[in-house]
Amino acid sequence: MILKNQSFTYKEKVIIEKVVLKPPYRHGRVFHNEGCFMYLKGAQGKMMSSEDNYNFKEEPKEALLLKCDTYFLDFVKSASNEEVEIIAIHLYPDILKELYSTELPAIIQQSVKHPQTKKLADDTTITKFIESLDFYFDNPNLVNDDLLELKVRELILLLVQTKNANSVLELIQGLYDYRSIDLKKIVNLHQYNNLSIEELAALASVSVSSFKRAFKKEFNDTPAHYFNVQKIKKAKELLSLTDMAISQIAYEIGFNDPLYFTRLFKKSETLSPSEYRSKHHA
Repeated sequence: MILKNQSFTYKEKVIIEKVVLKPPYRHGRVFHNEGCFMYLKGAQGKMMSSEDNYNFKEEPKEALLLKCDTYFLDFVKSASNEEVEIIAIHLYPDILKELYSTELPAIIQQSVKHPQTKKLADDTTITKFIESLDFYFDNPNLVNDDLLELKVRELILLLVQTKNANSVLELIQGLYDYRSIDLKKIVNLHQYNNLSIEELAALASVSVSSFKRAFKKEFNDTPAHYFNVQKIKKAKELLSLTDMAISQIAYEIGFNDPLYFTRLFKKSETLSPSEYRSKHHA
């Protein structure tokens, strides 16, 4: 549940925003024509996109650079994170071109073929920068276009001057590259995640009907049946080779409800997960 949302707009686009939410919560976001710097406080969960499957642990703070893509963020509840705070700075190619009318062409000449989501190295300068934004969220009347331009430039400058220089160059390069969608890669990456067909279609940037047609052509199966078969196969492996709790195995392969997993497993194997483990555990 979102508790609070503040944002600053530059040329009719949200460029800096702050969100406070209460987990558990799933947040879907499309960054098809932009990159994003994201700063998380007290977050634990998973981030999923067409090319990334990233787990973030509950740390005091964590900074990420997100390239153009569709993202689903699952924030899970833990003993200590009653609230999660997210600060995001959106990096639009057209705005970057205006801000860096001479520098940007030189930057994007860097040879980077496959930019990915990056966890940024912890750096005191980034923390101080975020603290400066908190001041303006508390005093929004002080914010204008000149200040927002300054803050975007400041972020890029700080990142380039830290250990994150290569990540920033990769991100900027990626903002100007054509990005093709690989359906098979998306399926293989997320076959054990709890994503709906609608969410998988969003990651592939197609309609649900187009996704189902492409899926049938690629795998000669329906998405629901294919994913259940893969999940049961993985569950059998975990039951045989590990001592993980059955509820943990259910979560690991993308089921939030262990009882539903147990029913599905028994229907497939004619044995409950515990019975299967007793018979096949190494």
